Amino acid sequence: MDLDALTAAHRAEWERLDELSRSRRLDGPEVDELVTRYRSASADLADLKTTAGRSPQADHLSLVLARARLRLTGPTENVMRRIPRFFALQLPAALYRLRWTTLAVAVGFVAVATLVAAWIGTDPALVAALGSEAQLASYAQDEFTAYYSENPAAVFAGTVWTNNAWIAAQCVLFGVTGLWPIYVVMQNAVGLGTSAAVMAAFDRLDVFFAFILPHGLLELTCIFVAAAAGLHIFWAWVVPGRRPRAAALAAAGRSLATVAVGLVFALGLSGIVEGFVTPQPWPWPVKLGLGALALGIFLAYMLGLGGRAFRRGETGDLTEDERGTPELVAG
Repeated sequence: MDLDALTAAHRAEWERLDELSRSRRLDGPEVDELVTRYRSASADLADLKTTAGRSPQADHLSLVLARARLRLTGPTENVMRRIPRFFALQLPAALYRLRWTTLAVAVGFVAVATLVAAWIGTDPALVAALGSEAQLASYAQDEFTAYYSENPAAVFAGTVWTNNAWIAAQCVLFGVTGLWPIYVVMQNAVGLGTSAAVMAAFDRLDVFFAFILPHGLLELTCIFVAAAAGLHIFWAWVVPGRRPRAAALAAAGRSLATVAVGLVFALGLSGIVEGFVTPQPWPWPVKLGLGALALGIFLAYMLGLGGRAFRRGETGDLTEDERGTPELVAG
């Protein structure tokens, strides 16, 4: 193939394509012409590369086609413009979908923690098995409360924030196993029940609740939500419905991975409460009220804003142009 002859024969067509792609406004016939010339030039480029490989003519035509393709498809949306939609629609809708599973996880957690506390607290031998009398007394009288004030408030808040965010992320990311979220929730329930039993043995149960509830209301709710998200991913893998198992798992993973991101912010608020409110010598109604306010903000976002987004058809998943055209399933 004579490259110079081909270039001379099609130069006017390529120049017209370049002109259309650079034009600020196109009417209907011009858009149709742009599409037609784009297809023709694509075929010319394929002929050039097939017969001659890389050449100056092919490179020039590639640039013209790239400009035309950008005009046809439009520029990639600025990621910063997606942030408002993420926080106003995708994240709250994903949280809202988890509301009943979150409630079930919370009920199970409270039941296990209560049973463990009652079981250990009613048997002095089990309390004694946890440590010596001096060790348990030190824990109940000093160590339990000192934990919240032994480090500067900002450092402590940052530490518990990152730790809890990592735990929540594990529940979501490893949720496909079906076991990890349950293990995390049960481990925390047993630990909390054991601490309550020790504090009750030394008549310090009021101190236990005064130091656990202010931050624990939101912190534990976030862990429940993370566990619920992980279990939903597991269920999508076990019961994919009419979709292929991989497609169902991918959809659940995309929509619920947003939960892990959102919980980072919620746990940040919980960390602030734990670092700056929990250790304060304030009356317990004040501390509990601030903790309840933090939880109320989260629930209003999850149930109020999330409910509206969900009713608009949001699921927390990416939009079709972000994830690609979905596979159609019969039935």
